[in-house]
Amino acid sequence: MKCNHKLVVSFALLGSFAFAFNGCNKNVRQSNNPNPFEERVLKEAKTNLDLSQITLRVGASEGRNGQSVIKAAKLDNTPYKVDFNVLQSGNLTMSALSAHQLDLGTGSQIPPLFASQAANGGNFKIIAIRKGATLDQELLIKKDSPIHSISQLKGKRVAYVKGTTAQYFLAKMLKNAGLSWQDIDAIPTSTSDGLFALLSGKVDAYASYGNAVLTAHQKGAKTLESAEKILSGDYYWYATPAAINDPKKHAAIVDYLARYHEANEWAREHPEEWSEIYSNENNQTPEDFLQILNQENKQSHARVAPIDEKTITSEKDIADTFHDLKLLNNRGDIHEIFDDSFKAEIGKFTPY
Repeated sequence: MKCNHKLVVSFALLGSFAFAFNGCNKNVRQSNNPNPFEERVLKEAKTNLDLSQITLRVGASEGRNGQSVIKAAKLDNTPYKVDFNVLQSGNLTMSALSAHQLDLGTGSQIPPLFASQAANGGNFKIIAIRKGATLDQELLIKKDSPIHSISQLKGKRVAYVKGTTAQYFLAKMLKNAGLSWQDIDAIPTSTSDGLFALLSGKVDAYASYGNAVLTAHQKGAKTLESAEKILSGDYYWYATPAAINDPKKHAAIVDYLARYHEANEWAREHPEEWSEIYSNENNQTPEDFLQILNQENKQSHARVAPIDEKTITSEKDIADTFHDLKLLNNRGDIHEIFDDSFKAEIGKFTPY
């Protein structure tokens, strides 16, 4: 089956964004002997609808959050076409949903809060939880820093990535230490600029996540405090109302989430094989990715879960925090960005 590779598309939402659609997988594997994970998918997402004419447009910031792990687990033999798009951030995923470029996307708890401020409400609903780890989200200091506690940051220059989990957990850390946002010299920055500022001594601390944290440690930075216990570990699957309300696309979404759910169990049972496959895509050595994977699996099992009150409460706390920081003009009713119409179907997924 021919795979379409889309050129860079640009449009405006919350500013001007550009993103690249770069890959898809369309019914490339036919098998009369489904593997155990596929057998579970067929039970979890059983439907009598003909999905052969459906194309499900999916977006994520990296392949491990979607098509790459599904393909590695040999679960990409979907009864519908999949147009999978790697976008560079959760904000771009929300932009694509708003512009009707995607049916389904995934990202953190933060982007939907900003997207919901748009005139059309962002053209999305949160339909499921993507459970994950909260590692590599830290407040960093230099190796030789005299700072040993959050309370010592009063009056200090602290870099952070604005409008992200980094700003959220920094605000929570300050509050827990009896400080306010106004007690520090808060400096918004990009992940790369913040890292440079920390290592060059231009700031006293730096709140960041992901590769920036890993690189900082490689260059000698220390953890002042981890956000491991502050963040929920809940990431989301978002879908457009049109896709949710279309019976066939709804069924395709359930099937895709079941495949992602089972693919992560395959990856957990085959960590070396998964690391060898994915390291070619994410520019890490298999050994480095395996180490990260093992650490994540010790903390949390990546899986799909239905929307619950706990995650809604967590989302409300983030909204309240960002409203207090004047990042959100209107908190609104946080329940309005959630949709529980997939709850019963996801509840049938095998628990891991």
